[in-house]
Amino acid sequence: MKAPRAVCVGEGLVVLVAEPGPLEKSNTFHRTAGGAEANVARVFGQLGVDASWISRVGDDGFGRYLVGQLIAAGVDTSGVTLDHERPTGMYVKQRGSGSGDRHDLACRDSAMTYFRAGSAASALSPKDIDGNAADLVARADLIHFTGITVAISDTAADLTRYLMDLPTLVSFDLNYRPALWKSRPDTATDVLGEHVRGSDVVFMGADEAALVFGTSDPAELREMFPQPHHLVIKNDAHTVTAFEGTSRIDVPALKLDVVEKIGAGDAFAGGYLTGLLLGRSSAERVRFGHLCAAGALTGHDDIASVLPPAVLSKLAELADADWAWLDYAATAARHSEVSK
Repeated sequence: MKAPRAVCVGEGLVVLVAEPGPLEKSNTFHRTAGGAEANVARVFGQLGVDASWISRVGDDGFGRYLVGQLIAAGVDTSGVTLDHERPTGMYVKQRGSGSGDRHDLACRDSAMTYFRAGSAASALSPKDIDGNAADLVARADLIHFTGITVAISDTAADLTRYLMDLPTLVSFDLNYRPALWKSRPDTATDVLGEHVRGSDVVFMGADEAALVFGTSDPAELREMFPQPHHLVIKNDAHTVTAFEGTSRIDVPALKLDVVEKIGAGDAFAGGYLTGLLLGRSSAERVRFGHLCAAGALTGHDDIASVLPPAVLSKLAELADADWAWLDYAATAARHSEVSK
């Protein structure tokens, strides 16, 4: 069968990861790649989906690094625009060591400091859907973007509105970041609500939904937003509620020793959407998402290392009782040994 085609549109960021402890005491930083839509594209690449990433990067070493990382992950970058005037965005990740220092974080906690104002990605606009990017969008089975791209600039929001008007299946992850709405806090509910209503597949965390829309209750959110055919809500009890039309399912997450939460939402979206593109049932799609999120929750990088599609398929088809007792760490370790 021909692999489904997915296009992810949004910013990419270079990430500098500090040593555990107060940021000012870190002598070395590990460089990696991040950005919500780029993360999802890389999950697609691992799962056999024909993935493309459309963005803008600076004409600098960080921009070349980001593009190189996506290419190495099997993601098409022919729709990326090289910006000769603006730099590539980045953020620094502080990791907690639990030392008790007043500038330290708790062990396994992390905090991000962003440097994205005036970045190349902030200049995204509908004009970037031309040439190769226009061809990629026209041939896509799915287009995915997040509320981060909506928030980084007015022109980027114009781009996402343009994408919602296309006949292609559109996926939107709320990804509410209060800092990006500081200069216009009263507009977040309306603008993000507009994007929820205009998309076919929508992901949101119950906690962020409460901040933006005033409720975390899945039934109330579904009543508020009947438009997206697929509405997926991740709640604080680690159970995901997925609506498909008027039907509802609740699927518990896996039991894990969480190392870090960064990137888990992107991994979940990549897994769920892969299941959707492959025609999987609602429950199996959510399980695909949980399994991919586990790959991010058990590692330090923003990019999840996910199990092979054949293994995901087998696990997604488990009986409910077997799913409830599934030991992800042991399963991942067994696969790692087999693949050596």
